Amino acid sequence: MIRCIIIEDQPPAQRVLKKYIEDLGNMELMATFADAIEALDYLKKETVELIFLDIHLPKISGMDFLKAMTTKPHVILTTAFSDYALESYDYDVVDYLLKPFSFERFVQAVSRVPAKNSGKQAVSGRVENSSDPDIFFIKSGYEHIKIDIRKIRFIQSNADYTELFLEDKKYLSQEPLRFWEEYLDTSKFIRIHKSYIINIAKISKVIGNQVYLIDKITLPVGRAYKENFMKNVIK
Repeated sequence: MIRCIIIEDQPPAQRVLKKYIEDLGNMELMATFADAIEALDYLKKETVELIFLDIHLPKISGMDFLKAMTTKPHVILTTAFSDYALESYDYDVVDYLLKPFSFERFVQAVSRVPAKNSGKQAVSGRVENSSDPDIFFIKSGYEHIKIDIRKIRFIQSNADYTELFLEDKKYLSQEPLRFWEEYLDTSKFIRIHKSYIINIAKISKVIGNQVYLIDKITLPVGRAYKENFMKNVIK
């Protein structure tokens, strides 16, 4: 897990960052601060790998905070103003997020955080094979998370990434839906829509163009995929 803190004085912006951190799933939010002085005191006692830092803060600005730090965690700047973009890179920040930013842009920024003790980039969701055909591992930050294929309910495409919905959790992957379509056993998983692949074993019933999964999830069957779905599932 990537240990991180938020330094942001606006509650709405704090809420957005907290939600994105929670949704990404590979970070542990250690603390949230409304001003940088409190954060400096915290960092004297605690170690974190990543800071989400606003530039316009009370007491001292985000740029002054960067100048004051002696030991620097990785920093992603978050601001409503583009004026400091060039200056920020003098402090070797990971990325510069211009508010309001999407979850996709947030994921892109976090994926640029170098992995611990490595010059490599930490990429969320890369797949690594296991000796067990029903198991694979997703590299999420500094962790390798074991995924049991049999527990996948469905996979959803969201722009430049995909989400794997398991029985009890969901995980983010940077692999496109096309990758999963080719990677997974086609006798067990089938694409039903431009945005969805489902686990056939999780189907409860099919009514018209709607697939009902056993956990009360309802997903649409796209027109382009219906014939193949009916031929291979509703035999």
